[in-house]
Amino acid sequence: MILTDSRILEEIEKGTIVIKPFQRDCLGSNSYDVHLGRYLATYSNGELDSKKDNPVHEFEIPPEGFVLLPNDLYLGVTEEYTETHRHVPFLEGKSSVGRLGIDIHSTAGKGDVGYANYWTLEMSAKIPVRVYAGMPIGQLIYFEIEGKILHDYANKAGAKYTKVNPHPVPSRMYLNFK
Repeated sequence: MILTDSRILEEIEKGTIVIKPFQRDCLGSNSYDVHLGRYLATYSNGELDSKKDNPVHEFEIPPEGFVLLPNDLYLGVTEEYTETHRHVPFLEGKSSVGRLGIDIHSTAGKGDVGYANYWTLEMSAKIPVRVYAGMPIGQLIYFEIEGKILHDYANKAGAKYTKVNPHPVPSRMYLNFK
């Protein structure tokens, strides 16, 4: 079951959902709008290796915006820090962003109970499109869970993205090979 606006507010009041900064006007009938943070990153090498820590080049989006180009992968980050202690968050692109030809995630749209961090976005564009820090980029939808959680994300052995970081975080797939 997807949480409605009133239930999201109740869960925020209880502390089971945390959104910082929280802006009431970003709350939809069953979602919360998140915004593109100040930083983007691109991988430095033309070929990536899943067994290696691939270097990235990070930069701040200038006030005049930045043009995403087709066939490139950009790692972005949300302005919002979130915590989810009793629900499964899903991050979806806003339809207005999709209509500009921007995908905000390749495969990682679902969070885990216990996730407490900024969201890294795996962004790509179908055609050149200018983006700006602070623009609405996606929406969080919260699903109720059923059953007892044995290990939330923050306490899961092998969790690779627990260090709080307001910058785009590149793949840590290489840690699976150690």
